[in-house]
Amino acid sequence: MATPVAAQTNSVPDYVGSAACSDCHRDATEAWEGSHHAKAWTETDGANVLGDFNNTTFTQNGIMSRFYRDGDAYMIETDGPDGRITRYPVHSVVGVEPLQQYLLETEEGRLQSFDVVWDTEEKRWYHLYPDQELYGGDGLHWTGPYKNWNGRCAECHATDFSKNYSPDTLSYASTQAEIGVGCEACHGPGEAHLAWAEGLETTQEPWTGLTETGLTINMSQGGEVLVQQCASCHARREPFADGNPLPGTGFHDAYRLSTLRDGTYHADGQILEEVYVYGSFLQSKMYAKGVTCSNCHEPHSAELRVEGNGLCTQCHSEAGNTDFPTLALKSYDDPSHHFHPTGSEGALCKNCHMIERDYMVVDGRRDHSFRIPRPDLSIETRSPNACTDCHSDETAAWAAKAVAGWYPDSANRGPHYGQTLAAGRRDVTGSADELAALAEYAALPGIARATALEMLSRVATPALAARLAPMLEDPDPMVRAAAVGLQRGAPEAERAAVLSTMLGDPAKTVRIAAAREFLGLRAIQLPSAISQALSVAMQDWQGSLLAKTDFPETQLVMAGIGLTTRRMDAALRAFGEAVSLDPQLEQGWVMIIRIHDALGNRDAAQEAANRAIEVNPDSIQLSLLRAELQL
Repeated sequence: MATPVAAQTNSVPDYVGSAACSDCHRDATEAWEGSHHAKAWTETDGANVLGDFNNTTFTQNGIMSRFYRDGDAYMIETDGPDGRITRYPVHSVVGVEPLQQYLLETEEGRLQSFDVVWDTEEKRWYHLYPDQELYGGDGLHWTGPYKNWNGRCAECHATDFSKNYSPDTLSYASTQAEIGVGCEACHGPGEAHLAWAEGLETTQEPWTGLTETGLTINMSQGGEVLVQQCASCHARREPFADGNPLPGTGFHDAYRLSTLRDGTYHADGQILEEVYVYGSFLQSKMYAKGVTCSNCHEPHSAELRVEGNGLCTQCHSEAGNTDFPTLALKSYDDPSHHFHPTGSEGALCKNCHMIERDYMVVDGRRDHSFRIPRPDLSIETRSPNACTDCHSDETAAWAAKAVAGWYPDSANRGPHYGQTLAAGRRDVTGSADELAALAEYAALPGIARATALEMLSRVATPALAARLAPMLEDPDPMVRAAAVGLQRGAPEAERAAVLSTMLGDPAKTVRIAAAREFLGLRAIQLPSAISQALSVAMQDWQGSLLAKTDFPETQLVMAGIGLTTRRMDAALRAFGEAVSLDPQLEQGWVMIIRIHDALGNRDAAQEAANRAIEVNPDSIQLSLLRAELQL
């Protein structure tokens, strides 16, 4: 799936700022200025702030937030982490349309994303989570860990960002070369490139591994290089490092991409939560045929190359496109294809092939899997379909009948991986054979096959591990990484041998997956070369965890490691840090209570139960657990 892009260099040129690019690249600079990339994160000044700070107010859950000016400063008065009304100067600005968000510094270096935002189209303040009651001390409150800008968002809104979180002081000392997505965020640091442009013979020393023009990535290669660079931000993924990877780093060396998990995607792979395009695009026939982001989006302005159906008919027409010779040459922008009146909403390609969902309340984003509408699948998978998205008063059965009438002999109503994944969500054990067959079917998207393997890892058996061992050599790193997890079903002696071979995989995401599985093995004597490879992979995994110690979910992983290695002190520390970051993390409290009780410290268990219930007074689980301790 992913050909390697330019390797990271040992000695990295300096970042020089987007202004240094403008003299030579004037057209690109003019297109970029004012783009969503350039405006992804900006300074607080009159040119950037769009919200009404003329002493306006917004009230949610009894908390009134006030927006006003204090001289040149833009100010927000609202509830702080302790619930007290506090005045904050606006630190900086995020976005430009259809909404704009404001960052507040709650303590030195710690930036938080304020939840009351400005609707730039309707000219109003509104809350991003109108149905939630969020107060200070809640992990999901705007001052909580899930709304922290340094750890959760800044990487994709800045150039050369480093989080620099200290787990000792629980503080941030974040840095970036430039706020906003500047030229070097995609093209790499520019110092050596400037030297090349000026004719200086310095592109080889002191730097190595650069392109002939002195950059870390060769965008002229297009294809997978371009797609993976865009995906570094436009993906639902887990980062392995502290901040931006050097442009040109392969995606699977920098991130672990989310599979089509329940709660994130619908069973057939359609968007559910905010998944940022890449995981959807990987499912599309367009990706499989070599279409890239820049075929539709002008990369500097980030605008569509053509508005309306003209964007699609660049290729999908009677004329076709010589870059994609397998296209069927026929008229698509015609009632004979879409069966809707010309000029109507139903005649727009995007409305049938790219369903839209609103995120952040008003930000409509479209599914980039470019799928053929399958209302017949909705009946079985309960996934949405484009037909009843518009015809909301009709059923999927009604829509399926209509489509069957339009295309009675269509080959596009056959089996779909969504049916198997939906069955696996209902009963993974009963669907094991079908999920295995899905994983083995190389013509299907790798992300769907990896999802099937990930499901099967929960019920791994020796037979499944043996049957699907060939997946460890699949060309797709996602498939290989997911296949590693399935090997936990293999006999222990065989498992160690198989996992050892994966420690040298070219993709870091696979090597880390192999390192994780070694934790479940008893201590064994490994040959020196394998032991060294395991040590390197373990360091990669540990480094990826250390880069995210400000995440409650990372602390849960570290606690799990403590439990697996029988280091109860380490497990208790990590669970304690998790509930300190997110007091509503019930599973963390439950484990703290049970560990103390298992160690014979009933008093500590009862004290933890009391603290847990104090911050989770409605938890039935915690109340029952405390009652159990009192028996």
